[in-house]
Amino acid sequence: MIIGVPKEIKNHEYRVGMVPSSVKELIKHGHEVIVQKNAGLGIGAHDKAYREVGAKIVETAEEVFAKANLIVKVKEPQPNECKMLKEGQTIFTYLHLAPDPEQTKALMESGCTAIAYETVTDSRGGLPLLAPMSEVAGRMSIQAGAHCLEKAQGGRGVLLGGVPGVASAHVVVLGGGVVGANAMRMALGLGARVTVIDKSVNRLRELDLVFGSKIHTRYATTDAIERSVLDADLVIGAVLVAGGAAPKLVTEEMVRNMPEGAAIVDVSIDQGGCCETSYPTTHQNPTYIVDGVVHYCVTNMPGAVPRTSAFALNNATLPFVIELANHGTANACLKDPHLLNGLNIHQGKVTCEAVAIDLGLKYVPAADALLK
Repeated sequence: MIIGVPKEIKNHEYRVGMVPSSVKELIKHGHEVIVQKNAGLGIGAHDKAYREVGAKIVETAEEVFAKANLIVKVKEPQPNECKMLKEGQTIFTYLHLAPDPEQTKALMESGCTAIAYETVTDSRGGLPLLAPMSEVAGRMSIQAGAHCLEKAQGGRGVLLGGVPGVASAHVVVLGGGVVGANAMRMALGLGARVTVIDKSVNRLRELDLVFGSKIHTRYATTDAIERSVLDADLVIGAVLVAGGAAPKLVTEEMVRNMPEGAAIVDVSIDQGGCCETSYPTTHQNPTYIVDGVVHYCVTNMPGAVPRTSAFALNNATLPFVIELANHGTANACLKDPHLLNGLNIHQGKVTCEAVAIDLGLKYVPAADALLK
């Protein structure tokens, strides 16, 4: 099979779909890999490193899309990339389709097969290809939030950990999953007071066992969210509905009544955000202010630390890329139910139920779509 790795073109996105060591592994399995010129430059992987492991370097993305059977990326295909996709071709990347009807329509019209990292599952019910980037984003959310709280950024001028004689900041984490747990770890490390809110009592018990009395746990009710958010210096949106749009837990009214200069880091923004006042931003212009509250809603947070992120992501994606290359898309998905769960679009059909529900589109079970 021919696997193609184009250079990422989203704003300030420096990650790359495959690092040289992953390319070497695929070539060892007898496959051909073509990499766009300078695709790995953002992580310090020069074209020479790809050539040394056997990859072919091509000048343009058009060449990659024209020749490859399988496209491996990091971020969702941008509009001009969607136009280059074609029937019989598979793209394997983060898609986040639920809040993005335009991308969904473009992928359907292309006739391609689109497999989303974020809906591939594992035997424990986890999301193994989302987890490494959730770890990065969770940890980054606290440093981003700390920066937002600085007065020059429009914040309250509060230090997360305080100092002797001055209270530390209150960090409220909405969602106790991978993003939330990593955010808590960093916030506690800086000395902040931390409250976590989740709808799973079992998850709250797990977090209590890990962090003990260092954190305050609250069951997710409207009242608990409102009371906690209104008392927060920093709110971390770490809510996830696999494949679907994030629920709007923080209302406009809550934001209006938050302390002036408080901050919201909405990591859920890839899935539409969990705050009614959230809209996507970029690393170039990461923040905006609504009712005196600083909002940080960058859709590709891990792109700011591309070397760490790219290698962490490849550790998780490589086994699935090898499956797709060795067996072909249809066979690989049909033999592996976890990879099958990653199938979102196939030849114009929406094969992820959560995406279909959120966008009001017809849902076709993934196995049925592949067998027709």
